[in-house]
Amino acid sequence: MNEMTSTGWNVAEQIIEDPVSGLTFQFEIVPGSSARYRLRVFGDIPFGNREIVFDEFGEYAGGGSFLRGHSKPTWLVPVEP
Repeated sequence: MNEMTSTGWNVAEQIIEDPVSGLTFQFEIVPGSSARYRLRVFGDIPFGNREIVFDEFGEYAGGGSFLRGHSKPTWLVPVEP
């Protein structure tokens, strides 16, 4: 997801799929959150996928793992056939 501001474009979300490792990385900005920046790692990882959040200064604010879920753009809207 991108947004245009008076100073240019801001990338609000990016998904990177690495075919060699089989991992998918999702970087996301969550507006209005105290833990504004989020990194999610999906793939065949022991003990589940990972999520790491950072505060507005880019410092570690928390993290954890989850067993379900997958990377998909938050702005993606299903298309009816």
